[in-house]
Amino acid sequence: MAKGENIFKRKDGRWEARYAKGRDHAGKIKYGFCYGKTYAEAKAKVTEAKSRVLNGEAFKPSGNTKNFASYCDCWLELRSTQLKTSSYVKYQNCIHNHIKLFLGELRLQDITTEKISAFSKYLLNEKGLSIKSVRDILSCTRSIISYINRETEGTLTRVEVIYPRESVKEIRVLTEQEEAELVLYLAKELDSGRFAVYLALRTGMRIGEICALRWKDISLSKETISVNSTVQRIKNTDPSGNSKTLLMIGSPKSSKSRREIPLMSDIAALCRQFCQDDPEYFVLTGNDRCMEPRRLQRYLKKYAKECNIEGIHFHTLRHTFATRCIEAGFDVKTLSEILGHASISVTLERYVHPSMDLKKENMKRLKIMDCFSDKQSGAIVRNGEGAVGK
Repeated sequence: MAKGENIFKRKDGRWEARYAKGRDHAGKIKYGFCYGKTYAEAKAKVTEAKSRVLNGEAFKPSGNTKNFASYCDCWLELRSTQLKTSSYVKYQNCIHNHIKLFLGELRLQDITTEKISAFSKYLLNEKGLSIKSVRDILSCTRSIISYINRETEGTLTRVEVIYPRESVKEIRVLTEQEEAELVLYLAKELDSGRFAVYLALRTGMRIGEICALRWKDISLSKETISVNSTVQRIKNTDPSGNSKTLLMIGSPKSSKSRREIPLMSDIAALCRQFCQDDPEYFVLTGNDRCMEPRRLQRYLKKYAKECNIEGIHFHTLRHTFATRCIEAGFDVKTLSEILGHASISVTLERYVHPSMDLKKENMKRLKIMDCFSDKQSGAIVRNGEGAVGK
């Protein structure tokens, strides 16, 4: 790279070339940026850009009058055909309720790393959002910035999105005694709600997946459950709708969430007991209308209260199932596929919670040389004098 060329290799592997486009009304130099996969490509592009400037195609301060909110709308519209309805509504709420309120009126030249950092602090300190929620909002903001850079030849290339550090929370898992007490309680008067909770404990299925389960998804001959759908309540985007939210049955969380789960013998027996003739009927309701996930959450809250079990929600059952599988000796790959995770790392980082008893048991399995046995004690400790290593 020749001195003064302003061409350098970025951390992402691309080459960046900078050139002066002109000056704004205050006399400040405004720079343009060209990118290439190689040094030669970046240099060719910047040479052409400089030629355009020399030919009178200089920078005009009033050229781009779009604010950040306009780009947010364009980005969302572009993604609308690629996203599931639930994901689209999530991004829409994120942009409307947070991003536009703080950054929407700013011009691109006013979007800086410091401004994004201030946005992050505002979400955490003034709006009181959780770190996970803030990270999700910033992730959406970062995607919009990447879109802007593609549309404007890297106007916001130097803007960095810094995520707040996520604190590690202790995940609630039922103890073996709590699980046993809950199972005994569920078995006393088994109904659809209790069956759903027991199914979650024995399969690790998510609440929406259980609510969306139809009898056609259960094979009694193979004793398996096929997870093909999920139920969730989302914002109603139809302005003519009568309600603010609606219950939607859609595809599972990810492609890996579509899976087949082998059934334990007791679950298979219960399915045979309650099986309906119509394969399209939902398992929990016995008709063509699915159960509301919030209703199932209320059931669990009631059951837990009557069993004197505190601090649990439906996802606790999924973590408890994963923990019991590890204690039983499951390999992580098998467990990851049963849970429907995108990768093994998700299973290891979020769902594997070995108990102290399991840790002690694993420590006992280590094959080590016992240097302190009676046969070697003379070489290690002589006459009780504590002469270690002498």
